[in-house]
Amino acid sequence: MEPWPLRHLVLRTPRLELRPDDDASLLELCELALGGVHPPDRMPFLVPWTDAAPEDMVGNIMRYYWGERAACEPGSWGLNFLVRVDGELIGSQGLYAKRFEVTHEVSTGSWLGQRFQRRGFGTEMRAAVLLFAFDHLAAIQARSAAFTDNVNSLRVSEKLGYLPDGSETVVRRGERATETRLLLTRERFDAFRPDWSLAVDGLDGCRTLLLGGTPTNAP
Repeated sequence: MEPWPLRHLVLRTPRLELRPDDDASLLELCELALGGVHPPDRMPFLVPWTDAAPEDMVGNIMRYYWGERAACEPGSWGLNFLVRVDGELIGSQGLYAKRFEVTHEVSTGSWLGQRFQRRGFGTEMRAAVLLFAFDHLAAIQARSAAFTDNVNSLRVSEKLGYLPDGSETVVRRGERATETRLLLTRERFDAFRPDWSLAVDGLDGCRTLLLGGTPTNAP
């Protein structure tokens, strides 16, 4: 019996390879984060993890990803895909679900190393997990969110067809900020699909974990 089937899961786009995190790759991810994720005067994340001192950031990153892995259970999971271009790690693309067998819903979150931004990678890696969710897991909708001043993230969502779904006032770095909620249905995504196909390997061994129990009200 395979103890951790996610280690065989791979998503491939024309330029990118996405695999769930493992310990060896997490050390690379920490190095990437230490190289910079955003300008110091900006904070695109609700949890300001990039504000940590370098000596603390590595431990924080490792514990977060370990915790996400440990919390995975059938139907409720967080997949943190580490994204590579020609073998080089460029960022992390998350895909999350809670009681998927009932909700048929996922959410996403991501970040790129600063030197890899503005090259279309953010759109391509989000499109990859959306194709995976809608076409391979039979999800019916996907959610995301971004601060109103996070123009790059909002632009990615717009390109992929998300629509505004309300807003929330939160505290960011001790100050008031507005986060825009975004929603994308499978039917709407059909009009915004990329012109390339997603290749998926290793899904069969992961189905019990990802799909959960017997689906109810499945589409």
